[in-house]
Amino acid sequence: MSHSPRIAFIVGSTRTGRFGQVVANWFTAQAQELGYPHIDLIDLAEADLPVVLPGSATASRPTAVRTVARRLAEAEAFVVLTPEYNHSFPASLKNAIDWYQQEWQAKPVGFVSYGGISGGLRAVEQLRQVFAELHTVTVRDSVSFHQAWEQFDDSGLPRDPTGCNGAAKALLDQLAWWAQALTEARAARPYTA
Repeated sequence: MSHSPRIAFIVGSTRTGRFGQVVANWFTAQAQELGYPHIDLIDLAEADLPVVLPGSATASRPTAVRTVARRLAEAEAFVVLTPEYNHSFPASLKNAIDWYQQEWQAKPVGFVSYGGISGGLRAVEQLRQVFAELHTVTVRDSVSFHQAWEQFDDSGLPRDPTGCNGAAKALLDQLAWWAQALTEARAARPYTA
């Protein structure tokens, strides 16, 4: 890509005491180290999105929704960080996804997940279906942390960085390729769903 894409990195968990901040901090640092400095961290625990959606697409949006909408619209690509709760992704993430439509369209989405034995991969597989409905392109490779709390040391660094650092690079490189291709395509011919 001729430039590093603007990536909105969405932290999906809002649970008190969540482990996601450890993973988010690692991924953000890793992205910057790999030459992806344009990361807009959207933490849903701080976004204050209402859980009651309006009955029509033309209804006015609350300020918090408009603020996140602007940030999503400015992004050329997305990375979604999700835990796995009860074999799925958290309700806070689904709520955030459902508030928006055009902001997602014709842009790539990558996933970083964490959890117990499955590393959040069941949540990711379900999110791929949701994002397909929103006209996004999900990239193949992802980053997942199985038994995540055991994978990081007390300073928040991976105990064995080789695998996860390589996975982060593969994810970001695929995301950058798709971001460039889709940005050029949208510029040449606006996407209409």
